[in-house]
Order: sequence, then structure tokens, then C-alpha cells
Amino acid sequence: MLKGLLVDYAGVLTDPDAHLPYDYLRAARRHGTRTGLVSNAPGAGPAAKNDLAPFFDALVFSGEVGVAKPNREIYLVAAERLGLVAATCAFVDDAERNVRGATEAGMVGIHHVTMAGTLDELAALFS
Repeated sequence: MLKGLLVDYAGVLTDPDAHLPYDYLRAARRHGTRTGLVSNAPGAGPAAKNDLAPFFDALVFSGEVGVAKPNREIYLVAAERLGLVAATCAFVDDAERNVRGATEAGMVGIHHVTMAGTLDELAALFS
């Protein structure tokens, strides 16, 4: 059973329909799913982190943890910050190599191509 949902920022949350995954993340948290952001960004300032707080239980930036996607370690760090094991998490990214990295870490990988397809896949996995 999946208990955690990790998502990439650029390409997923910057999609033209980005309000849809934000709505999904908010609802998922209300229903007990732990959520996390995994980004290859160097980090984020306090204002940006505050803006992301309503959607995520953990924010993992490669520049802050010293490892980047697709290295499996960044996914393990993210799962640990959610208080979960990798096998109970799904990861969404628009870059196929990053999805492969997550699956190599033991997660369910979702390759984001269209928002409708990603949301359908999430609905099936987290129903």
C-alpha cells in the first residue's frame, strides 16, 4: 500500500495545468498521504519554502542534501524525511531517467507526460 507521494518541481508543478497537481497534493494530505518535493535545485529561500508548505510534508533539494536525481540516495532521503520506506512511495517526474532512479530505489515510478495521464495513474495507485 502506498503511503507517500513524491513529485518533481520543474516539468510537473510548472506544467500549464499545474493547479491540478497542487489540488491533488492538498487532497492527498487531507487523506493521510505523506507528500514530498524532490528537486535538483540548489535550494529555496524561506518565502518559497513557506509557499510550498501547504502541499508538502518534506522538501528535498539536491543542493541541500548533497545528492541529485537520478541517484537513488536522494529518493531514500526523501522517503526517510516522510517517515516511510521507499517501497511505500510513488515518485512523479517528467524526466524518464529520474523515474528510473526512483524505481531503482524501490519506489513506484510515474513518468509525467500529460497532467490527465499522471492524475489518472495517481488515482489508480492511491485509490
